[in-house]
Amino acid sequence: MRRLTHSLLWLALATFTSTSFAATLTGTINDEQGEAMHGVMVRVTDDAHGISESVYTDEDGVYTLVTRLEGTLKLRARHPYFRDVHSTVELGGNARSEENVVMAKMTTDKEISDSLPAAYHFYSLPFEEGDDKDFNAYQFQRDCLSCHQMGNPFTRLPRTAESWAVTIQRMHRMVGNFDEKLRDRRSEILAEGFRGEPIKMRPEFPIHNELETAKIYEYMLERAFVPHDSIVHPTNGLIYTVDQALDHMVVTDPMTGQSEYILQAGGDGEKYHKGVEKQQVLGEFDPGTRHGPHSLDLGKDGKYYVTNTGTHSIGVFNPDTNSWEASHMIPRETKAYYPHTIRVDQKGYAWFTLAGAEKVGRLTPDNGSFDIVDLPEAVSSGISGGTQPYGIDINPVDDRMWYGRLFGDKIGWVDSETLEVTEFDSPIKGPRRMRFDKEGVLWVSGYSEGQLARIDVANGFEAKVYDMPGFAPGVKPAPYALGVHPTHQDIWLNENMTDRIYRFIPKEERWVVYPVPLSGTYTRDMTFQPDGQVCLSNNPIPPPALEGGVLEIICLDPSYDPVKEAEQLQLTQR
Repeated sequence: MRRLTHSLLWLALATFTSTSFAATLTGTINDEQGEAMHGVMVRVTDDAHGISESVYTDEDGVYTLVTRLEGTLKLRARHPYFRDVHSTVELGGNARSEENVVMAKMTTDKEISDSLPAAYHFYSLPFEEGDDKDFNAYQFQRDCLSCHQMGNPFTRLPRTAESWAVTIQRMHRMVGNFDEKLRDRRSEILAEGFRGEPIKMRPEFPIHNELETAKIYEYMLERAFVPHDSIVHPTNGLIYTVDQALDHMVVTDPMTGQSEYILQAGGDGEKYHKGVEKQQVLGEFDPGTRHGPHSLDLGKDGKYYVTNTGTHSIGVFNPDTNSWEASHMIPRETKAYYPHTIRVDQKGYAWFTLAGAEKVGRLTPDNGSFDIVDLPEAVSSGISGGTQPYGIDINPVDDRMWYGRLFGDKIGWVDSETLEVTEFDSPIKGPRRMRFDKEGVLWVSGYSEGQLARIDVANGFEAKVYDMPGFAPGVKPAPYALGVHPTHQDIWLNENMTDRIYRFIPKEERWVVYPVPLSGTYTRDMTFQPDGQVCLSNNPIPPPALEGGVLEIICLDPSYDPVKEAEQLQLTQR
């Protein structure tokens, strides 16, 4: 449905902006032939406060941004296959400003190629053909894209096979693989494919009408290095993000965009706070020398329980006191390594996967005791030395914990009383993270082949699989995590190779895709604001792989309405 006409919108906004701090920026964007451009992303940035806001043009090429940002702001207009347009605007108080833009098409193969997201450079590599090949695109995707992009400007720089071999060996060893033949063949493929030449692929990106009612907020995290999973507090509205590299809990206030960094003491992250030169600390990142906080969930006692991948412990953060408490150390004799994703059930147990072992675990917060559960024997389908237990969630209907094994292509559940395990073959390859909807239906992201699975766990594990659009022949997106919107129950997926966020509407079995503001975007777990915004951390590794080089929190409002935004800003200032 179209928004108000431009003139009626101005009239409606005047009611609020004349009496409140809600500046309005609007304008029309056309191409050089004077044709209106639909779906152009218009972004304004306040560098002083580290906040950006973006909206999209409607079918008439009109955009309207209501904002609390003021002063001299940077403006950027972006659209596929057109050159970015940059300018500055002055906003403040109840100002109403107009900025019209004319965009020019890209003309050279190089500028078009350089503008395309990582996925299209990755899928232009000379992969082997055949589902049974070790070096086909889909197997390569699960094996080598799990932690970072491959194909962005930072990672596609021309290198020799010998140079690539050093990187590949380091990545393989992180998952327990020491196969030199595998390392060398991968290195040859990367050296042959990334030679600095423009790619020929030309994806066709859709423009969905839902863009007209979307707004994206960005909050820069200038002191973060691997801000991993984020979670919105249900009452205070603050966003809590764990930084796996620097042992921080990052507390971000979306009202101001400002963040506080609270150190979990005892790891190498302390060097950063003690004035050790930043590059020295970050350049030698070793998860084993830090707590490595990775995932978090809110316990029944109001505290956050955090998986510490480096110290193999469960950290505790108290949002009431804004401080870390003593960690729960997993007993060494259990050989339970790399606690990964954590979820708290209705009884208060904190369940977690162990990515470095064929196990899942359960913490009883009241007494600090652990139950470590061995999973059934399974063969790795990838290069990993194990199956890498990964995603986990709690069924709201029966409070049962379910988990997935990323490299094992298995999904299972654990009986809370007997700790017995029941396991199934996954309907999708590379089950990464999972979430239940309110009806007890399990939704799982398929990382290897760009799929979403709907699994009826109460009806014989009946599954239906949906392919995600890749926008070019043969391209399979890489969905990392997903969330179920608390109100409308749509499924949101962050895809880490196309600079886009995906939304699946189950009732219509339809995809909606939202371009994000920064190239090189690599987001993690999903969380929702009380007003329905979906928020994620943006942390490609290393940070220079992200456009601008500064990591951030992204929040996407799918129901943005300029008039309601002005009204809300007025209410927050009373």
